[in-house]
Amino acid sequence: MSKEIFDRACRRCPRLAAFLDQVKTEHPSYHCAPVPPFGDPKARFLLVGLAPGMHGANATGRPFTGDHAGILLYRTLYRFGFSSRPESVGSDDGLRLLDCRITNAVKCLPPANKPTGPETRTCNPFLASELRSLPEGAVILALGGLAHGAVLRALDLRASDYRFGHGAAFPLEGLTLIDSYHCSRYNTNTRRLTPEMFEAVFRQVRRCLAA
Repeated sequence: MSKEIFDRACRRCPRLAAFLDQVKTEHPSYHCAPVPPFGDPKARFLLVGLAPGMHGANATGRPFTGDHAGILLYRTLYRFGFSSRPESVGSDDGLRLLDCRITNAVKCLPPANKPTGPETRTCNPFLASELRSLPEGAVILALGGLAHGAVLRALDLRASDYRFGHGAAFPLEGLTLIDSYHCSRYNTNTRRLTPEMFEAVFRQVRRCLAA
């Protein structure tokens, strides 16, 4: 991918840059840098998460890899034919995404998993570039309200016209946006998001891609 889509050396957010430096000191083997999108650069299916997790993507350098949130995600991707394996354990494990790419609204690890509004806006041009690269008829799956809002901002759309809701689908110009609750440990443990609910969203994705 071009540097316009992803900048490995980005230090535009002082708080995030300082936090990455701190975590790198504590965990020298961790990636501790902006986490690149992962998957097929020509994919028709783009999955947008929130931000890298401390001991997951921030450690491994691959979205949703190494933490609890990735367990349900990769298992479901595999079940619906978007992944070559049901488990992602590291950036060198040979797993391939099929007609699918995963990215985050914010590319760097935020303290307490909570990026600020300005940080989300600063990172938004990278997401906007990714969205511009999608082919006609592509599907975007937003995991959670922040990712949903970041997608709308990147497309210059008003959030008030597209209310987040699990399973909600919005036809956009040449694209479809589908929402899901985030596959975080909290949501799966409390059963706010069940495997059955997540699979239902993926069936929506498959139907849209087949239309």
